[in-house]
Amino acid sequence: MSAVILIYFIAALILTIYGINTHILVQLFKGSYPKRTQTDKAFLAGFYDQDPFYRHTSNSGARLPSVTTQLPVFNELNVVERLIDAVAEFHYPEGCHEIQLLDDSTDETRMIVAEKVRLLQRQGIDIHHITRKDRTGFKAGALREGLARARGDFVAIFDADFVPPRDFLLRAMPFFIDQPKLGLVQARWGHLNQNDSWVTRLQAVGINGHFMVEQGARSANRLFMNFNGTAGIIRKEAIIDAGNWQGDTLTEDMDLSYRMQLCGWECRYLIDLVAPAEIPRDLNAFKSQQFRWAKGSTQTAIKLMPRIWRSSFRPFAKFQAFMHMSHYIIHPLMLTLAILAPFLLLQKTHFLTGIGFVCFGGLLLLSCTGPSRMYLVAEHALGRPYRRTLCLLPFMVCFGCGLAINNSRAVVEALLGKTSTFVRTPKSGGLIRKRYRVKTSPLIFLEILVGIWCLFGVGLYFDSHHYLIGHFMLIYAVGFLSIGGISWYYGRGTSPP
Repeated sequence: MSAVILIYFIAALILTIYGINTHILVQLFKGSYPKRTQTDKAFLAGFYDQDPFYRHTSNSGARLPSVTTQLPVFNELNVVERLIDAVAEFHYPEGCHEIQLLDDSTDETRMIVAEKVRLLQRQGIDIHHITRKDRTGFKAGALREGLARARGDFVAIFDADFVPPRDFLLRAMPFFIDQPKLGLVQARWGHLNQNDSWVTRLQAVGINGHFMVEQGARSANRLFMNFNGTAGIIRKEAIIDAGNWQGDTLTEDMDLSYRMQLCGWECRYLIDLVAPAEIPRDLNAFKSQQFRWAKGSTQTAIKLMPRIWRSSFRPFAKFQAFMHMSHYIIHPLMLTLAILAPFLLLQKTHFLTGIGFVCFGGLLLLSCTGPSRMYLVAEHALGRPYRRTLCLLPFMVCFGCGLAINNSRAVVEALLGKTSTFVRTPKSGGLIRKRYRVKTSPLIFLEILVGIWCLFGVGLYFDSHHYLIGHFMLIYAVGFLSIGGISWYYGRGTSPP
């Protein structure tokens, strides 16, 4: 039984380290956010001579380099035309903007795209429809093939669910001119449908936490930051210098951006440049997306951390890179705590008394308050009142705990070197022409089973008057049961509010 206690406390301790690191990122963000936004606005105003973003026929506009916008698409019938229309309306100097439709579709999307491209070409838009015989390398393979044909010195990338603003390029490109070693500019993701359901509301809060606090803190403090795969612009020279797009991980975006920084290129995050996108409405689609991110991040950590540790970057930057890429390890750790906790009381272990109880309770509070504080700070920075976010925090905590089994599987597969295909996240758009669905994973039954086990643990801890631990067990129980149950409900073809 001593081995169980040891494993339990090691898992809790590691979780605490990740929780404390979130507090550190929040402090870094709060210390840099106001100054960075003011600096960015002043720079753009000066670049365009106080005429914000639209004087692209002036001398300032003449300095803007050529850009190729790449739109990687795979079976996106519901949203692809919306994306193409948005990018075709970009304001940019004439003759300096090229559009590539990198279309790997196997359904009607390919015909829709072909017709749309022909229509825009007749209107004088520089747009090209590029198809492949197979999906070798998935998204990374499509981007690599498109890059070989791209005429632009810079490459902007948007996934199918995005609707970027017309001035996107005009607001991002001046930073490349000002900084010759700048390899990447990343914009913030906005949300087209965050109020559709509780699933989309909670996702929006999580995404805001990452883009406001985490990306903001890393960029402003010269730490490693990642490209988020879309709503960004990359210098073509930096892509080639870093070894081009590679498809050996499920997060080709993180992989490339880290390799670029190891080669000496800099990355910048523009917190006030927002590209709205659609959030997955289906919980199973969201879990599939989370699986891809969790597995890909872990794969990238395995691939690149040895190079990072050997690099000349300062120790704090290396540590933050490790914490960033290994972040999803928290899910198997959470699952470990959830499963082992009832065993400790069943065996009448007495470690939860006196100083042991105080220390353990402190560890739990530190590990869980970090993410909650990050969400509060991010939403407040976006102009939302604290009370609104506070109401969502209990659901956010349960939501995160409930994903532990799904994401633990992803981490374990990455650690074991198991490969898997790139499963894109279905989007519905404003008008649903075709219903794309992700298969419901049989793991939902394990989620429900673990939820019942945690509920049993709640009774044990409350009966033993360990109320603090009992409430944590209740969070796990609610998380697993709700995620498992609602995943099953969505899998039946229904969409709860």
